[in-house]
Amino acid sequence: MLNILVIGNGQCGNRILDSINRHALGRGKSCGKLARFYSTQRFKSHVETLALNTAINDLKEMKFTKAKDRIHIEHLHGVGANRNIGKQVFEEKKEIIMRQIEERGNFDMAFVLTSASGGTGSSFTPLLVKEMKKRYNYPVYCLVVLPFREEGTLYLQNTAFSIQEIRQSGADGIILADNQYLKNIGGSIQEAYDGINDMIAERILFLLDALDSEMMMVTDLGDFQTVMSGGAGLATMGFFRADKEIPIKTAIQNSLSPSNLLFSTDVYEEASRAMIVIKGDRKYLSIDDISTEIEKLSGAVGHVFKGIIVRSSEYPQVLSVLTLESAREMENLYSVAVQAINQEKTKKQRVKEGSKMEKAFSKIEGMEPEY
Repeated sequence: MLNILVIGNGQCGNRILDSINRHALGRGKSCGKLARFYSTQRFKSHVETLALNTAINDLKEMKFTKAKDRIHIEHLHGVGANRNIGKQVFEEKKEIIMRQIEERGNFDMAFVLTSASGGTGSSFTPLLVKEMKKRYNYPVYCLVVLPFREEGTLYLQNTAFSIQEIRQSGADGIILADNQYLKNIGGSIQEAYDGINDMIAERILFLLDALDSEMMMVTDLGDFQTVMSGGAGLATMGFFRADKEIPIKTAIQNSLSPSNLLFSTDVYEEASRAMIVIKGDRKYLSIDDISTEIEKLSGAVGHVFKGIIVRSSEYPQVLSVLTLESAREMENLYSVAVQAINQEKTKKQRVKEGSKMEKAFSKIEGMEPEY
């Protein structure tokens, strides 16, 4: 049995963690009020979950994460998307945070879930990972959510610097999820966010289940580490769950299609290594079809680890984990982020010069109000 730590950092990370715990409970949303106190998550592995936030209201919104696992790092009500303040708060509260991790035991691996764009998550995560790698021997992976491009200049520049710092922190890999790419889920903003959180939770839970399952053509934690060490340190995940009997080759192709990936990429052009985990009833798992699709993928990306989990009476499910040697969409994001940084710099300079407003204020200089 694997020992796994999952940390949800900041508002976005908290919400993904809560979605993971909801799915792990195997129950509907109606049990939320009591779930955080009494329910038991049904993980195959031994999984400890921990939610960190400077904004206590975000922690209070969590419905499926136990109260003892929601840690408020006291600093007013958040850090206001200011990463410099967030870094300062982390350094001040570092020992409190690390004590919470240490009290939960030793682990085989850890995931840190966060947004790159906000305040607490994007500023805490690089420093948290750096501290964890300094103190512990287990691998630490980050799942990082990128913002909608129209969310504003502050979020875009936060994203650029946060991703860069996470790469430099010693993280063993960064799994990317992109709100921009996933917004075609449709519906209201809240439904879109909930849909994104559920998509991420589904993939994480499938991965955790797979790494601790008996398989044909086994993939294990060592294989996952090898995959994640490839490419440019960036990765993404795809998933497909059939709701009827379909050929397994179609299920594999669907898991690699853009509509089922968390981050926009051309798998056959940009991926470096891959892991494909297939689950389903034996009658759906044609070895010839599986081999054909794996060979096609390995011909493009190099090595592909594959695992098969036999589950009676289940339609095919396929998880794909792909490390990237290049990422055109990430390059585009950094181009937009540079524009955002320059835009903020120009605005600040205009305010500093203050020509128009200072002229307006100067008109009443030396005067007193008359009543």
